[in-house]
Amino acid sequence: MSIGKKQKFVISMEKALTILKSPLVTEKSTLMSQFGSYGFITTAEATKTEIKSAIEQIFKVEVMSVNTLTQKGKRKIFRGRKGQRSDFKKAIVRLNKGHTIDIGAGL
Repeated sequence: MSIGKKQKFVISMEKALTILKSPLVTEKSTLMSQFGSYGFITTAEATKTEIKSAIEQIFKVEVMSVNTLTQKGKRKIFRGRKGQRSDFKKAIVRLNKGHTIDIGAGL
């Protein structure tokens, strides 16, 4: 058993495509892309290792780290009826030096 070597977590391409719903396109995420960080909206059940593996398989890049957060849906009133938008999970992915993702041509 070698210490220091991590096994690579591999998922199928079909699952990788279902984990990532869409790229996160906001002013803040656009600024982050200059520094090698990209935002994605993912399924709520996805783990950090699954997200990392999906990004590496789909875009053929090396991922340094993945940070996730679950954004709660806003409560809204529409035509006098109370409702709530759906919760969703965001993933902020940081890539190794020299790797980039073209979000415009993405999913």
